[in-house]
Amino acid sequence: MLPIFYQTHLQKHLSANQYILLNLLVELLQGQKQVRLERLASNLPLPIKFESRRRLLQRFLICPQLITSTIWFAIISYLLDSYFSDSKKLIIIIDRTQWRELNLLMVS
Repeated sequence: MLPIFYQTHLQKHLSANQYILLNLLVELLQGQKQVRLERLASNLPLPIKFESRRRLLQRFLICPQLITSTIWFAIISYLLDSYFSDSKKLIIIIDRTQWRELNLLMVS
């Protein structure tokens, strides 16, 4: 289950169907050892054919609502405001890199 802030923020930016699919994906990812589109599609609990689930996941993962500036920077900002005080110096490193075919966003 996602934290409350994540839920409210994601519900603002995603449609109801996209939000439900994201929750299903998060639950699936917690139990899968390999993250492959085919494996996720085969384990996705939707009453549609495998190919339809695979295409649904492909379209969802490239949807414009999941862009970094809209979703993830607001979450990072909230976490920084919640857990760190303004009186201390804080150094934030944000790195986006590509590892094989995967794009990764790392905040430290």
